Amino acid sequence: MAATSSKGLQLYNTLTRKKEPFVPLRPPRVGMYVCGLTVYDYAHIGHARTHVAFETIRRWLAFRGYDVLFVQNVTDVDDKIIDRARELKVDPQEHAAKWTQICNADMANLGVSPPDVQPKVTEHIDHIVRLIEKLVANGHAYRARDGSVYYRVAKKKDYGKLSNRSPDELMAGARVDPAEGKEDPKDFALWKAVKPGEPWWNSPWGKGRPGWHIECSAMAATYLGETFDIHGGGVDLVFPHHENEVAQSEGASGKQFVKYWLHTGFLTVGGEKMSKSLKNFIPIHDILKDHDPEVIRFFYANTHYRSGIDYTKAALEDAGRGLERLRRVEADLAREAAKWHGPAIRGKENGPPAPAFSGDARLIQASTKLADDFGHAMDDDFNTREAVAALFGFVTDANKALTDGISPSAGQLAHSTFVRHARTLTVFDKKAAGATGPLDELVGLLLRIRDESRSKKDFKTSDLVRDELKRIGVDVEDTAKAGAKWRLKA
Repeated sequence: MAATSSKGLQLYNTLTRKKEPFVPLRPPRVGMYVCGLTVYDYAHIGHARTHVAFETIRRWLAFRGYDVLFVQNVTDVDDKIIDRARELKVDPQEHAAKWTQICNADMANLGVSPPDVQPKVTEHIDHIVRLIEKLVANGHAYRARDGSVYYRVAKKKDYGKLSNRSPDELMAGARVDPAEGKEDPKDFALWKAVKPGEPWWNSPWGKGRPGWHIECSAMAATYLGETFDIHGGGVDLVFPHHENEVAQSEGASGKQFVKYWLHTGFLTVGGEKMSKSLKNFIPIHDILKDHDPEVIRFFYANTHYRSGIDYTKAALEDAGRGLERLRRVEADLAREAAKWHGPAIRGKENGPPAPAFSGDARLIQASTKLADDFGHAMDDDFNTREAVAALFGFVTDANKALTDGISPSAGQLAHSTFVRHARTLTVFDKKAAGATGPLDELVGLLLRIRDESRSKKDFKTSDLVRDELKRIGVDVEDTAKAGAKWRLKA
């Protein structure tokens, strides 16, 4: 059971500054490139916000039937890496390799799926050099006296179209450094001539290394082509990084670089910009020590990806309580669904008629409404905030239906609809509380022992079972109609 908006999927395009119908270049294939990490230190919760947002976008596209090729790079040679390696007196490439593994592990522990392709700059030097050669050949780039190569911004008449600012406005106050050999202060480096103690590669212009912006243009084109569907990243990358990507990619190919540009909003901590100097810098590996990764991901889902998001402990705790409400209903529906071994209710023509339980009609209507409301929300520029509201609306209706009593087949339909939609928001990714399996059987056995003890008025044993289950993270709730129910604590 799934529903989508009558308008179809609409995306807010940073390039045009409006929502547009999503029409991929080569449907059902969708090419998506998202700027990844510069690996010199721990990834933080701001990075995590962007990674989780595009994980969600990727999942909704797949839900809608698109075949997504998701590319996300690793910047493993950069000024920041070189400077940090110099401070630590280690080899820059060894430093980058170490932090690539650490950052990937942190994202995996957060529950973010790896990209389909994760290219590294150092593995694509040849692609980068060939792209720069094209730009030099057609006059969009030039070699400076020291062997560096710069992009000639004045050659790109629509430079600034992504950030919606003129070149003069963007570079107000800039001045030419004579030692750089730039023609214009707006020009930016494509290739940096070698300096003492820095890693280098051979090129037609001498020894050196790539500039920051050229790497993404080269790697995106390598895996997705000269024009592709979606390019994303944090809003802080719009200028200069993404603006320069547009200029150099279109300068080389003469074609539109990207059809849709998507950007996530800023993350603040307690209303302030996150920084080590303010002592509010929160690495992913630190927050995971104290918080369930699913709660962190759900915290992000409660805000639209383009909006700013403020991290506070209270907001994270509120997300945890909200997620627990979803988990309770998922567990209750899973247990009811587990009693049914035939086909679920999918329509009048499928499966035997369900037993007449008074909550069935409400539950089936709630499932249909969830699919409809959730689909409309996500088709409206991936509006996860409204999609979360649709999940909670379903929870309210499902709880009423469960109180009235539901058939196993209706429970199976509702559970499948609920979980399938929630998982596009990365909810219920881990084994959900109440899912059938060995844990259910073990807890069920202990609850039967508890029930038998209570029936024999052996309250010492029944209380011991309840207390031990609570100690290991299992909450038990006694209900008048359904008897003892349990769920894992968040």
